[in-house]
Amino acid sequence: MAAALQVKNLSKTYITNKRQNNVLKNINFTIEAGEMVAIMGPSGSGKSTLLYSVSGMDRPTAGEVMLAGKEITSLNEKGLAQVRLNDMGFIFQQMHMLKNLSIIDNILLPAYQSDKNHRTKQEINAYCKELMHKLGISEIAENDITEVSGGQLQRACICRSLMNQPAILFADEPTGALNRGASEEVMGELMRLNEEGTTIMLVSHDLKVAAKCSRILYIVDGNIKGELKLPRQGQALKEQADEKSIIRERERKVNNWLNDMGW
Repeated sequence: MAAALQVKNLSKTYITNKRQNNVLKNINFTIEAGEMVAIMGPSGSGKSTLLYSVSGMDRPTAGEVMLAGKEITSLNEKGLAQVRLNDMGFIFQQMHMLKNLSIIDNILLPAYQSDKNHRTKQEINAYCKELMHKLGISEIAENDITEVSGGQLQRACICRSLMNQPAILFADEPTGALNRGASEEVMGELMRLNEEGTTIMLVSHDLKVAAKCSRILYIVDGNIKGELKLPRQGQALKEQADEKSIIRERERKVNNWLNDMGW
């Protein structure tokens, strides 16, 4: 399987009041195409810094990031912006959307800004409607962002993140601002996208979210301390009838492993 993301000797250091803070220390990992990988760890361990550094939202102090075989850390700001627009999708805990645009216009915006695939406006609009239909939010297309639920808004953010058919989705606490019901809905959509082949790297403190992933990396003090591999949940559910039992067993396994990691 091809590598979607390769991270080599990644380090991030901040200087505060003339003191050096090594947030990331020679991080190495690979995410294969089609994987869904969770980054976990205690508060202040470097989870979000890692996601921002590998996605080009922040520059690492040292190391390399290869996106689909292309080294991106050496790109200038314009080059990084183009990579983020065309080859990456982003989902955050806080669902940032422009207040003066409708839901559908917010989703369409990154595709109109991109020249990837040289699609016509009609093709872009059709793809947007297809995504909204798949994620069950077609009926809120013309709504303002204040007229929808948190779960609907996050699904709209997922649609927006997919508009340019990115090589990888980055998600930072994608269910952190949602209630349990909406969280399950959003994770169900991310799992379905992953089953269809979308590569996902997400940061989460939620055991139930992490248990839906195929791999978990545990970071402490800027180092990856451990790794847990799990069978793809979607495939496991197809092969066995007792869905609740499978989910409970995965969550139990993740919980025991996290306790071993010092969670």
